[in-house]
Amino acid sequence: MSIKWLRIAVLTTATLVTSIAISDGIEGAASEEIESPASDGTKSPANEEIESAASHGTKSPASDGTKGAASEEIESPASHEIENPEQLYTNQPPVTPELAFSGTYAVGVTTITATDPKRLSTTNFILNTERKLVLEVWYPVGLSNLSKSEQEPTLASYKNVTRLQNPFELQGEAYRDVPALAEGSFPLIFLSHGFTGYRTQMFYLGEHLASHGYVVVGIDHTGSTNADIQETEDRPAGFIDTLYNRARDQQFLLDHFTDQASPVKAIVDTDRAAIIGHSMGGFGAINTVGGCYAFESEFFKQVGVPAAIAMVLPFALNSCYGGREQLDPRWKAVQLLAPWGGEASVHDINAMAKIGVPTLYLAGDQDNTSGFENGIKRLYERTGSEHNYLLVFENARHNIGPHPAPAASFATDFELGHYFDPVWDTETINRVIEHMSLAFLDCHVKEDQDRCAYLPTRESSQQYKGADHQFQEAWKGFKHLWASGLQFYQK
Repeated sequence: MSIKWLRIAVLTTATLVTSIAISDGIEGAASEEIESPASDGTKSPANEEIESAASHGTKSPASDGTKGAASEEIESPASHEIENPEQLYTNQPPVTPELAFSGTYAVGVTTITATDPKRLSTTNFILNTERKLVLEVWYPVGLSNLSKSEQEPTLASYKNVTRLQNPFELQGEAYRDVPALAEGSFPLIFLSHGFTGYRTQMFYLGEHLASHGYVVVGIDHTGSTNADIQETEDRPAGFIDTLYNRARDQQFLLDHFTDQASPVKAIVDTDRAAIIGHSMGGFGAINTVGGCYAFESEFFKQVGVPAAIAMVLPFALNSCYGGREQLDPRWKAVQLLAPWGGEASVHDINAMAKIGVPTLYLAGDQDNTSGFENGIKRLYERTGSEHNYLLVFENARHNIGPHPAPAASFATDFELGHYFDPVWDTETINRVIEHMSLAFLDCHVKEDQDRCAYLPTRESSQQYKGADHQFQEAWKGFKHLWASGLQFYQK
């Protein structure tokens, strides 16, 4: 098929896909059941974690005097006023895993935008368009910087909306718009949400890693946030957008922070970069580090896409390395929380075997969105990296990445199902993720061998042998008898 006719076919495809009704099944293009407000709270990848363009009319205070990509005001989708932001987290008890405690740096946070001036439009796959991404940036701050601030530093809060567009505001621990350190060299970490989701959905992890000496960027993947997907009719186009743009956004932003002015330009080390992706964010991250897409027409047919369109979509979507020709060597690690794609086998098996970047998969073994045995575990087993790990939360489902459920999500099981786990306390999950993330990233991004020792060498976290007060030693960094229900594999 010639490029000319391919583009004409894809234009027809995109137009028709956008107009397909739910009954045609494209919302479940993730091969999972489709949630409704009356459902049991389970999700398809087309129904994932959610936050939005959550920062409200703030401007980016570039510490070097430039405004860079953030020279304009950034509006919040939740233009509401909440008198007291919700505090989702308790004071950390002494049994918290060792590396889940905050580091030595105070943390600043600011909201900026980055614009790709020439991204192929997923509405027609012919024309290029500007693609603007709203970002939440967490960064190390010196305590002396806070005391010298012209204004009293204020703790940040994070506004957003639920999937049903109910507003909420969450209390953070970072300081809003304070200057970054004037010097230093801190690795760059991206937080990439699923479909749908938002840039501050893992704000706890952004703040935590920044306190330990990282620059962390939470991404609002345009067209794929809670605020973008307001109606059922928005989902088909949003899902196609997600399939095409997720990895491309990740790669573009690495280039952006390397080449463009930003509030962290003086301190960010883009030669040491990593991605933490949840669900569709993980799906994209696998591609970014070499797990080429291998969509087949049969996949789209099975979810209700007309045969003529299903034949063309793979030509538009199949790619490698976030749309590049080869792996960007600046990627030093990738962390994949409940990544989607394994059950549908949408990543090329041979390409997966050639992945060399250190990988950490995290999963609940009852994940009915991405799947476990034939989903996340399959992706782990197909990954060829010499340093390849899998952390399993026993009996947990898909929600192992997001912050705890805000009060606005308690109205329906549809909303609550986006955050809540029926077995695990979400704060406990978050603290374990803070600990394991820091061990993994320090080991493979900062090359800190002492932190490598925190990656478990024994599969089960269970200590009690079942009788006669016999115990195994706890995983390093976990208190005695405070790490039940976890499995850790490596190959």
